[in-house]
Amino acid sequence: MNVRKIIALVFGTLFLVGILAGCGSSTSTDAKQEGTQTANKSSVEEIKKRGTIKIGIFGDKPPFGFVDANGKNQGFDVYIAKRLAKDLLGDENKIEFVLLEPASRVEYLQTNKVDIVLANFTVTEERKQKVDFAHPYMKVAIGVVSAKDAPITSVEQLKGKKLIIIKGTTAETYFTKHHPEVELLKFDQITQAFEALKDKRGVALSQDNTLLFAWAKENAGFTVGISTLGSLDTIAPAVKKGNKDLLDWINKDIEALAKENFIHKAYEATLKPVYGDSINPEDIVIEGGKL
Repeated sequence: MNVRKIIALVFGTLFLVGILAGCGSSTSTDAKQEGTQTANKSSVEEIKKRGTIKIGIFGDKPPFGFVDANGKNQGFDVYIAKRLAKDLLGDENKIEFVLLEPASRVEYLQTNKVDIVLANFTVTEERKQKVDFAHPYMKVAIGVVSAKDAPITSVEQLKGKKLIIIKGTTAETYFTKHHPEVELLKFDQITQAFEALKDKRGVALSQDNTLLFAWAKENAGFTVGISTLGSLDTIAPAVKKGNKDLLDWINKDIEALAKENFIHKAYEATLKPVYGDSINPEDIVIEGGKL
């Protein structure tokens, strides 16, 4: 075989290998894309096939999400979560509650640890970039609770003092952005934060006013000196970004539940026993997702 034939054979072989490699790469890429789409598709149909729905809730935020003395999940968010499970799967017990912290809500959706987050999740523009929110079911604003014998009634009083904050909350975002002069003492868990307030490690604690109203009624030595800060926000269920199938289903269910005044029933069953007549439910409840 002469030199020209050898060279031609080598280039021909390399060309063929390149084509086969290209085909293999294309097939591999297609397979990866298909696998990713399947993994990201936490659809209504997939949840029905699984037979259970995973819903992220709080375990230490009464009266919205907490574990009672018998180890049962209770609260306003839990009441709503059970109804979603019943409407989707025909049984409110076909639900897997996943306890999470405020700062982990987005991550639990992004990593498919939960299908829905129903954990007092305030809707913000920043969070909308990371998750998809369904219709809201509640109104909320930021508040500040402090000891009755040393009440904090204005933000100016917090300058140079320690304010207790739970990580991943709208209160943390608000004070970081608007009041950098206030020293923030941050905690991962809600329970830890309130214990720090009782221990006087901070002069006050900031969180959702709806939670603070309830907590102050249960803790006689404290008062919500600042009832509203910033804008009035809403709380809504959240799903993984792009999960339109599940998002649409939740929205339709919330709209349908308005016919029976369901969110008001949830308030009567879980929040009114705590608030009594001190709170007008219309200041909190959103029925059918419509403000």
